[in-house]
Amino acid sequence: MGAVITRLRRGRKKEQNPKNKKKKGKVVVVKRGSITPSSSRSVRGSIRPRRSNGAQRSQNRQRKLLTEASTNTDTDKTSHVYMVIDDNGQPANLGGTQANDTQRSKQRSTKRRKSNGTKCSQKGHTVERRPLNDIFPKRGEDATDGGKIGDNNIQRSGSKLRDSKRSAKGSLRRRKSSRKLKKHLFPSPAVFSQIDAHAIKAGEELRRKRIFSVKAIIEAITVGAVTDLQKLRAIWIWLCHNIEYDVNGYLGMTEMITSIEQVVETRRGVCSGYARLCEQMCSEVGIQCRKVSGHSKGASYRPGLHAEPTQSNHAWNAVRLQGNWYLLDSCWGAGTVDLTKRVFNKCYNEFYFLTDPDMFISDHFPDEVEWQLLKEPLSLEEFRMRVQKYSQFFQLGLTLHHPTHFLLITENGEATVSMTFPEPLEFSYQICQRSDSIQRELSTSAVLLTVTTTHMKLRLRPPTQGTFDVIVFARTANTSGKLQCVCNFLLECPKPSPLDSFPENPSKSWGLNQNATSMGLKPCQYQAEIMLESATFEMVLQTSRPLMMLCELFHKDLDEALAKRCVATQSEPDQLRCHVLCSYVGYYRLTVFVKDCDSTGNSYSPVGTFLLHCTSSAVININKLFPPGLSSNCGPGNGTFKAGLADFSHTRAIINTQQGQCSITFRNQHSLKLQADLSRQERQQPKYPLSRYVLLSCDEKDVTISVALPGAGVYRLSLFGGPATSALSHICDYVLWNDWDGAWPPFPQSYSTWNDGCVLFEPRTGHLEPMSKVHFCVKIPRAMKVNVIGQDHTELRINQKSQMWEGEVHTSTVPQLKLAASFPGGAPRELNILLCFDVLRTPNGMR
Repeated sequence: MGAVITRLRRGRKKEQNPKNKKKKGKVVVVKRGSITPSSSRSVRGSIRPRRSNGAQRSQNRQRKLLTEASTNTDTDKTSHVYMVIDDNGQPANLGGTQANDTQRSKQRSTKRRKSNGTKCSQKGHTVERRPLNDIFPKRGEDATDGGKIGDNNIQRSGSKLRDSKRSAKGSLRRRKSSRKLKKHLFPSPAVFSQIDAHAIKAGEELRRKRIFSVKAIIEAITVGAVTDLQKLRAIWIWLCHNIEYDVNGYLGMTEMITSIEQVVETRRGVCSGYARLCEQMCSEVGIQCRKVSGHSKGASYRPGLHAEPTQSNHAWNAVRLQGNWYLLDSCWGAGTVDLTKRVFNKCYNEFYFLTDPDMFISDHFPDEVEWQLLKEPLSLEEFRMRVQKYSQFFQLGLTLHHPTHFLLITENGEATVSMTFPEPLEFSYQICQRSDSIQRELSTSAVLLTVTTTHMKLRLRPPTQGTFDVIVFARTANTSGKLQCVCNFLLECPKPSPLDSFPENPSKSWGLNQNATSMGLKPCQYQAEIMLESATFEMVLQTSRPLMMLCELFHKDLDEALAKRCVATQSEPDQLRCHVLCSYVGYYRLTVFVKDCDSTGNSYSPVGTFLLHCTSSAVININKLFPPGLSSNCGPGNGTFKAGLADFSHTRAIINTQQGQCSITFRNQHSLKLQADLSRQERQQPKYPLSRYVLLSCDEKDVTISVALPGAGVYRLSLFGGPATSALSHICDYVLWNDWDGAWPPFPQSYSTWNDGCVLFEPRTGHLEPMSKVHFCVKIPRAMKVNVIGQDHTELRINQKSQMWEGEVHTSTVPQLKLAASFPGGAPRELNILLCFDVLRTPNGMR
């Protein structure tokens, strides 16, 4: 005992000497029967040499030191951690649990890590110093060479130390892992193109020759593979392309195939078969590989449907490359299982090759926490509550912002899902209501999906109370193929929303489509949902090239015919306009279709769907909707530009007339033959045709369309044109609004010869008073003779200065006066009627 006290004093002096201060992060391992020099400070004054059992108390003190070390988690503040080992290199027997650990250690023969520290002798007692991470390895590394992480049979410091490592408060801090991310380990799968091609080709050759030896397979598929990573890649590719999932065995229809020999021979296996074979093949090429068991969110997983199994239901692998552990799942890399059809869909998935741990944990939870390879491990409960994210979620670069757990509960009948992404994506969804074992898919009226170039938002508004499954699908924008599932949720709706449901949307997504730019549209200012405080709305979309536009409007209370009368479109060279009238409060669906202006076909492609929410009570009366038969070419635009018409006085498609009158002027650059027609939805047959209320005049290339409306209402003014030798084609429409209650008399009736550069100055009305003189002033190019035919023929004379035909005409009592002219090349004395005026029966007798 005196010798022990002397050593303690010496150790205390050495500890007080700064030169002897031990380095941070070291572990001093002391053999049985010895005591560390620095421990004298902890036991100073407690050793009593007069008692015979002092040696026992000294040993108890050593136990206390180890217990304190195992519960102190802050390695940055603790200078040393002490562990007592016996002469055989085993932990000293510090209690009942440690004895059990020692016994298990003897049953399992494992290789111990060689010390890279120094040894110093003090009077026959050996003190060995080792770096901290040699005793407690970094997370993701073996405790011994070839030892499995978390193996219960390898516990150097006893169960208390193991438990303290796992506790949130008492876990030992690890050094930063040097594990590379997958993208840093290799930049792209393309670097393995030769390895992959050879492994696939060699696998086909081995299958034809019916070679089932693992060693022979390895020798064949790893030809050309130099590094461990290349050899592992060859093994991975062979597994994914040559082994199919044993669906019948999994469902219990046949005996499950799990042994390595059966898997290789039958080329089928369940997850454990994949994992065992991968482990064996890696062993053949000298790569450390472990089969990892745990929980997964696989084909049969449905969040919240039933309690999760307490036992493992999946197996995968961990491999060691460049001194670090990585994760892979060749079973899921080979394809997917469709349990409803009971088939295996062979579909290679690159994602599960050396997947980063923070992504792998989304659907793989190992039984042993160390195999998570995470700095902050998850609990099984947190794993179960997390949103199930499929491989496509990570491959597309998605980031989920809300919710963080799979369970969504509506507030005021609505819930949201939101996520972001770095590149344009296309999305879709599926929402089904759970009812016992039957699922009923809801219509699109329960969901509002909005997508921009970087954001996605899903507004869920179930129509009824209940539980719903929500699945989100996505793919890269402007690509073909099936949209892939990226994540799913469970939606609980205690009480449905009091608001109206959304309109049905066959395309599911709201807002501009992701391909809108390639279709010629520029980014717009409009969100997917547009709030309307007024019953009228004009949408303006900028274009990068001339486009033609069609729009469709839907409201639950509007039939198809009325819905068409609520929309007017105008296609201009650099922009598109859509005018919308809302005749009801609530939600509208506005779908926009476009095509190139020079396209010869009639096929329009959808470029966006917008939700219009009209909150104004001052809605449009259905009697004041746009006139029926309105074309997609309203107002000046691509149609008029193509026809050579320019410099319009009214550039908007909708004109609010001043007391029922307006004049539209423009330039006829190609000298087309033109015609203007007026129409509206008539409630009763008018006395005069509406064509009498519009008069077209041409002064060389300057054109004037004069309109004088017979009453209040909404009118359509259609313009036709074409070469003089061919039929006229439609050019554009105008919409004329008239709130004036008065009525204008009609213009004189015009005939086909009138439009050849003719202009009527006087009289402008088509109704003439009887028994009165009327002054006529008219411009008729190329005319040789101009007469007004009534009771008599009155010849008009040309004003040489103004080149106008003028004269006074007496109306007498005839019912009509006709303006006629003769032209060069016609028959002698032939007069062509240009205009016809009505003479009223009584003064001011306009009816």
